[in-house]
Amino acid sequence: MGEWEIERATADDAGELLTLQRACWVDEAIHNDFLAHPALHEDVEDVRAWLAEWDTWVVRRAGRLVGAVRARLDGDAWDIGRLMVAPDLQGNGLGRVLLQHAEAVAPKAATSYVLFTGAASFRNQRLYQRAGFRLRPDVTAPEYAVVMTKPVRRKRR
Repeated sequence: MGEWEIERATADDAGELLTLQRACWVDEAIHNDFLAHPALHEDVEDVRAWLAEWDTWVVRRAGRLVGAVRARLDGDAWDIGRLMVAPDLQGNGLGRVLLQHAEAVAPKAATSYVLFTGAASFRNQRLYQRAGFRLRPDVTAPEYAVVMTKPVRRKRR
C-alpha cells in the first residue's frame, strides 16, 4: 500500500514485535496511567504464542520492523489489535494503512470490526473515529480501555 510494504509476520519476528510493542505501549501506559497493560508484561514466548493464534502483519523500513497489526475472527466480529507504529514514525499515515489492511483482509464471515484502545488515548480514538469506528460504552472493556466498533461494508459487484 503505497510506500509501506505489508508482509505476513512469522515466528522469527517475535523478538522485534516484542520490542516494538513495548516501545508503543509505554506511551499508552503514560497516557492512561495504567502500567498493568498485558502488552507491557509479555515476553518473547507470549508473542510467539499469540502469533500462532492471530493473523499478524508487519511493515519494515530499511530492514527495521516499524509497524504491525493483528486480527482474528471472534464470532462474526473481526477483532483488530496491537496496531503499532514505531514512536518516531507516528503521524506519517502508517497506522491508517495498517488499519485499512486489517479491514481489507477480514473474512467474509465478519459482519463487524472491533478493537480496544486506551480510555485516555484520545489521539488513537480520533484516528479510529475518522476511519468510521464508534465508541461503544455499552460494551464491557478492561478498566483502562474503550471498545470501538464498525460494521463491515462490502462492495457490491
